[in-house]
Amino acid sequence: MRKVILYIAMSLDGFIAKPKDDLSFLSVVDQEGEDYGYANFVETVDTIILGRRTYDWVLKQIPEWNHQDKDTYVVTRSPKPDQGNVRFYTGELHELVENLQAKKGRHIFVDGGAQLVNSMMQEDLIDEYIISVIPIFVGAGVRLFGEKNPELLLELVSSRKFNKGLVQLHYRRRGR
Repeated sequence: MRKVILYIAMSLDGFIAKPKDDLSFLSVVDQEGEDYGYANFVETVDTIILGRRTYDWVLKQIPEWNHQDKDTYVVTRSPKPDQGNVRFYTGELHELVENLQAKKGRHIFVDGGAQLVNSMMQEDLIDEYIISVIPIFVGAGVRLFGEKNPELLLELVSSRKFNKGLVQLHYRRRGR
């Protein structure tokens, strides 16, 4: 079965962005030749789900979607026509995930943002969590996890520490 996997980075105090969608804090772990396993992870997926704000932010940084080889679903409230392999999805999250998991393929990458992640957690749609913790407290911004998420029991798959202080935690939902 295709797994739905969140792969994301956050500050030690739980933020995925500082105010005004500022991701500059991620640079504290920049190291030439080190991608913290991202390239290997991306090879295991053929589908990406992300929120519209995250998609818009990425397109402001780079002019063209950088995952042309992946089916991409942008979860949004505003219908838009598909753009190549990018589909703008306005339906129910559980229906999207069920339909994707019913198809043959590799795993499904949840790329953020926080609103999407929390909605998916509330519906118990995420099978695995790969979270890179950046060694910095940013104090304010966009929190990865909301306060109203259900209790979810996880089991640790692996943990890795890297030279720049980043710690990557890989958990899966118990029983999956």
